[in-house]
Amino acid sequence: MKAVIDRFEGDYAVMLFVPDEIQVDIPRRLLPEGCKEGDWFNVIFELDPKEKEERRTRIQHKMEMLKKGQRKISV
Repeated sequence: MKAVIDRFEGDYAVMLFVPDEIQVDIPRRLLPEGCKEGDWFNVIFELDPKEKEERRTRIQHKMEMLKKGQRKISV
């Protein structure tokens, strides 16, 4: 997937994802330093099943602690 910086608006880059020109506002701080209008990016979204499972397990543990009446839960 490809995207181009169309313009900047405040702290956001307005990016267009092609070929459908889907507009997405991305915080500037997430982009490489020095990028400018007209710069193109290769965009890859990659699933992270390990992270998903770790977070699911943590949430399940917290829910069990709440059911047992323990009020103090570490984050």
